[in-house]
Amino acid sequence: MTTIAITGGAGFIGSHFVEHVLKNTDWNVHVLDRLTYASSGFDRLRDIDAFDDKRVRCFTVDLTQEFGSGLRQEIGEPDYVVHMAAETHVDNSISDPWPFVQANVVGTFRVLEWARTLKRLQKMIYFSTDEVFGPAPEGVQYKEWDRYNSTNPYSATKAGGEELCLAWANTYKVPVFVTHTMNVFAERQHSEKWIPRIVRRTLTGEKIVVHANPELTKSGSRFYIHARNVASAILFLLKKGQVREKYNVVGELEVSNLDMVLTIGKILGKEPNYELRDFHSSRPGHDLRYALDGTRLREMGWAIPVDFHASLERTVRWIVDPSHRKWLELPSSTG
Repeated sequence: MTTIAITGGAGFIGSHFVEHVLKNTDWNVHVLDRLTYASSGFDRLRDIDAFDDKRVRCFTVDLTQEFGSGLRQEIGEPDYVVHMAAETHVDNSISDPWPFVQANVVGTFRVLEWARTLKRLQKMIYFSTDEVFGPAPEGVQYKEWDRYNSTNPYSATKAGGEELCLAWANTYKVPVFVTHTMNVFAERQHSEKWIPRIVRRTLTGEKIVVHANPELTKSGSRFYIHARNVASAILFLLKKGQVREKYNVVGELEVSNLDMVLTIGKILGKEPNYELRDFHSSRPGHDLRYALDGTRLREMGWAIPVDFHASLERTVRWIVDPSHRKWLELPSSTG
C-alpha cells in the first residue's frame, strides 16, 4: 500500500490535504505534527473524520529534533513526504523570529536528513510561500526561479528552507522539489488569520484594519486560493512534478484586501466597520502586494477545481454556521 507522510498534517492546510488524499486515493497517511496552538490539537483531523480513520496514523513529533530510531521504525518507509509543517504568522515572526528559524530552517534540515534514509521515497515536496520573493510591483508576477527578496523573518526562513532542499537534492539526491503558494483560506482556519478575522469583526462590529499605501488611497492585494484547491495541485504534482524544480500554486484572481472585506460583508449581509492604515511604514515586513505567475502549472495540465467566489462564499457560510463558531472564538449567540 502506498504511504504518504505529511508534516504539519494536523494544521490548517495540512488537514485539508489529508482530507483530499483520503477522498482521492487509497493511500495510507502518516501525520507528523508538534500540535502547537496553530494545529488546535487533533480538532481539525476530528472534524474531517480522519483522526479515527484506519488509514491514518498520527505521530506527535518535534521536527526541530533529530528523528530517533524508534520514531523512524514506527513511521516506516513512506513513498511520499509532503513537508508542510512551519511557523507562518508574519506578525509573530517580527515579534519573535527565533521559533521561525527553529521550525522553518532547523525543522526542514531534520526532515531532509530523515528523507535521506528512506529507501522507498519517490518524491518529497517542500511547501513554501510567495513571500520569499518579497513585494511585487504593479504588473509583476514572479516566476518560480526569480530572485529572493525576503522582507520579514517568516519569509527569510522559508527561503532558507528552500535552499536546503535544493542543496540536499543536488548533494544527496533527495527527490525533493518546491512549491510556492499564495494566501490560502478555507474552513477551520485559525482565528488570527485574515479571512476569519474579517468574518468575526464584521459580525461583532469591531473595526477591521486594512493595510494600505502611505497615502491611504489603495489597499494591499493578494491572489487568494482555497486549501482544497491547493491540495489538488499538490496531489497533481506528486505525479507530475520533477525533482529539484519549483512550482507556483496560484489563485486565478487578484483581490484587494479592501474588496475582500466588502465582499465578506455582502455575504454576511452586514456593513463592515473598516479603516485603511499604513502598516508598512511603521512596521516594515508587511508588504502591500504579492503576486506569482501560475503559468507553468496550468501548462502542465492542472486547473483550479472550484473558483474563488464559490470557494469564498462556501467558506464564509461554513464559518458562521452555529456548529462551527469555535473556529472564530466567538460566542454562539453573536451575529
